[in-house]
Amino acid sequence: MTSRIPRDSRLRLVRPRPLAAAPSAVNQRRPRRPAPRPPEGTPAPAELARMARSGLADAARLARWADAALGPGRNGATDDGKATLSDATAERAAGDLGLTPAQVRADWDTARLAGLVEVHGDSARPGWRLRAWDRDDSAVLRGWVALFDAWSLATPEPADQEAAAVAEVVSAMPQVLSFLQLSAGPVPVDQLLDLLRQRVIELRTERCEVSYGPEPVPTNPEAVTTSPETPATAPPPPLPPRPAPSADADPAEPAQASELAPLLDWALHALASVGALTYGDGQATLTPLGNWAVWVKLEQICVAAQSPAGNIEVAAEEMLRGCAQLRPNAARAEYRAWLAARPVGSAVTELLSAARGEDALLRGLAFEALRVVGAPAEPDVRAVVEEPALRPYALLWLAEHDGVDPEDAHEVLTREEATWLWVDTAAAVADHGEAPMLVRHLESALQPTVPALLNEVRAVGHPRTVQVLVALAAAHPDPALAKAVRRAAFQVHTGGN
Repeated sequence: MTSRIPRDSRLRLVRPRPLAAAPSAVNQRRPRRPAPRPPEGTPAPAELARMARSGLADAARLARWADAALGPGRNGATDDGKATLSDATAERAAGDLGLTPAQVRADWDTARLAGLVEVHGDSARPGWRLRAWDRDDSAVLRGWVALFDAWSLATPEPADQEAAAVAEVVSAMPQVLSFLQLSAGPVPVDQLLDLLRQRVIELRTERCEVSYGPEPVPTNPEAVTTSPETPATAPPPPLPPRPAPSADADPAEPAQASELAPLLDWALHALASVGALTYGDGQATLTPLGNWAVWVKLEQICVAAQSPAGNIEVAAEEMLRGCAQLRPNAARAEYRAWLAARPVGSAVTELLSAARGEDALLRGLAFEALRVVGAPAEPDVRAVVEEPALRPYALLWLAEHDGVDPEDAHEVLTREEATWLWVDTAAAVADHGEAPMLVRHLESALQPTVPALLNEVRAVGHPRTVQVLVALAAAHPDPALAKAVRRAAFQVHTGGN
């Protein structure tokens, strides 16, 4: 018999590298589409940036004040940890800038929505856009578009309106803005109200919320009571037929128009407050900035509709599956188009719901899409930090959002969280990748040896641990390593050590 040489060298891993998402299983090369030209009469980007700087000048001024007065080591900006400016800070800013506290609060909200200032807990710091504000036109335009996307937060919603009705109007306003853009001029508010009413009816119909009014009551109550001649199991007599609605008028429509009128007024005032349109004398007109922003979003939607994936009309989970085979730049373009076609709040909620599913690949892709969303997604991402399945992804997202280099963001994770993420990413590779890719995934582990990795993987308690280890054992060419991995999988399965 020949002696067996120890194979410890084969059981050692390469030096740790930052955790990375599973690479795309298929690299697809696409012909480049020529850059679309904006509509005739659209100002040049430099002129649009000048308009945006002018409209956001007060917010930028307050952001610079916050940079100097509320930086690290100074008094906190907020008193509730929710980015609400404290009374003392508002008074201080008002005195320094020659404004009223109400103006300070309005400028503060605008600065946050435009990404000029970021609040973390009770401290404020300048956003990256503020650093590039005077020299980078694209950063200025992105900041204004972020404010435009958050128009429904710029003006308080009517207190006497139901939240569901407000949400319907927010969901329907993209169609109203598209109509304004295509009209290329003033549009009467009555015409916009009719368009809004039709779109809300479509939204309610899609949810099957069809109201037929109160059920008629039988005129003879004795007709539905039991008697010796009428057994208790007999069906009640049919109700009188519902009268057919008139072909000329729907009695529900006038009430709905009166219900939507104050909400349309609120929406138009909110859009005017961010500089997207002008509103007065019974009509609304998009500003050059608003016209350009709506055109950009329509173009994004058209590009996605013409692409092989074409995911703009599907749910988040299906959209993410459609993007799984795309190269990173193409996938980000799909994310942007999908996000442009729906309100930011509902889109973020839908992405997080998809991330909670069993497919680990969709979990990683959902947070890639949330990176495209940027600052508006921060509150929702912070809210899921305590969910074990989403915690590592959320912590990495927040670290990158806070300005940490993506190559170093993994350092915010504990050893256990990093191991959990390694298993989750391995599950995505096992489900959607090829065997060599799973073997290469070993290189991203933090542990220096396979035995150390297996010990920590068994302890982390990921629900897909057994499947990942079995797949890794089947894929790895080294018989000794494969045997060790299979033994670990069996121990996890049986609960042994």
